[in-house]
Amino acid sequence: MATQKTLGESLREHGVTRRGFLKFCAATASMMALPPTMTSAIAAALDKARRPSVIWLSFQECTGCTESLTRSHSPTVENLILDVISLDYHHTLQAASGDAAEEARLAAMKENWGSYLVVVDGSLPGPGSNMGYSTIAGHSNLDILKETVAGAAAVVAVGTCAAFGGLPRAYPNPTGAVAVQDIITDKPIINVSGCPPIPTVITGVLAQYLTFGTLPEMDEYKRPLAFFGQSIHDRCYRRPFYDKGLFAETFDDEGAKAGWCLYRLGCKGPSTYNACATMRWNAGTSWPVESGHPCLGCSEPDFWDAGGFYQALSVPTANATHTLAVAGIAGAVVGGVAAAVAKKQQQHAVADREPVTIEQLEQKL
Repeated sequence: MATQKTLGESLREHGVTRRGFLKFCAATASMMALPPTMTSAIAAALDKARRPSVIWLSFQECTGCTESLTRSHSPTVENLILDVISLDYHHTLQAASGDAAEEARLAAMKENWGSYLVVVDGSLPGPGSNMGYSTIAGHSNLDILKETVAGAAAVVAVGTCAAFGGLPRAYPNPTGAVAVQDIITDKPIINVSGCPPIPTVITGVLAQYLTFGTLPEMDEYKRPLAFFGQSIHDRCYRRPFYDKGLFAETFDDEGAKAGWCLYRLGCKGPSTYNACATMRWNAGTSWPVESGHPCLGCSEPDFWDAGGFYQALSVPTANATHTLAVAGIAGAVVGGVAAAVAKKQQQHAVADREPVTIEQLEQKL
């Protein structure tokens, strides 16, 4: 049996120059908040790394996470990194189907026991629910997840559905949907939330694992701090308008045309943590706020039930989060407000939003 090629060998065969490879390593170090001196270490590790086996499980999901990944910057080193990962099982991308597909999953598990990665997108019906709501080859999502994760080195929950339950978990949660971390408690898990997540964030997590054999530093929701360490509000290019009290009131007023802050149109940026503002989408072209739409907070837990999308961020009437709301309404915000509003209180602002009921929605129709 031929010796498996290293990542460096495969990249060179694909025509990637040493300069291009080092530029990617430098960008990866920056994304992971590592010092520039780590670039050479990342390059050395990736150059010698061999293709890790990846088993991708799709449960209650819309395929948006896969769509996002396949539409990442193409062709670039990021895509080639993914090309040289041994993606041994993926419902959407694999050619095999039926028994052959399931045999491929079992074979990948057996051959790489203890070292393969499991990527999951989509929530799954939890214990006590009707397992028939979501099955694959006659087996429930729950059974497949437990069986596949048993021999995994780590689990990457891709997308808000896998990370927190997402849309399937929204009230009234008819399938009893739960997140991966609600089921798996004995394996390292990292959540790459977003609806869908940013492709290069997934790449960065995989690069970290290939380089150091460990998962990156995480926040309280098990998300990589390098990408989820700051709020959308902190990084937003419209932040100066917020600080000056300049807000769009409707989607077609002069403020909207001038690019003013979308806070009053329901932007959840102050309580949402992600790298959308800096990494953007579609090869770094744009992101929702830049295209004129407020942030929906899709990378946070329970974002679907956390109040109306187009209602100004609803926060409690106590403590510094009240200051945030008042400052936004009064337009008396200055640059120092970000420091005055404790970051810890911002992190919990999502949980403090007022829920919206069906009755309330019907009253607005």
